[in-house]
Amino acid sequence: MKATKIIGIILLAFSIYLGYIGVNKVSNSTNEVTFLGIEIDASNESGQTKGFIFLGLAVALFAGGIVALKK
Repeated sequence: MKATKIIGIILLAFSIYLGYIGVNKVSNSTNEVTFLGIEIDASNESGQTKGFIFLGLAVALFAGGIVALKK
């Protein structure tokens, strides 16, 4: 197996891991509470930003992994 294919597989695996972390950060940053019939929406903006950064990195690594596998 060539080194580029091994690097591509590692990039794909790491992108899946980063995507999982990003989705969890975004979903855990928002919360909704119902109190006396009123819905209160609380969100952590910095947590969402970090989650979206992780998702962006995951997409970039995934694309890099696909390119490395195609070579």
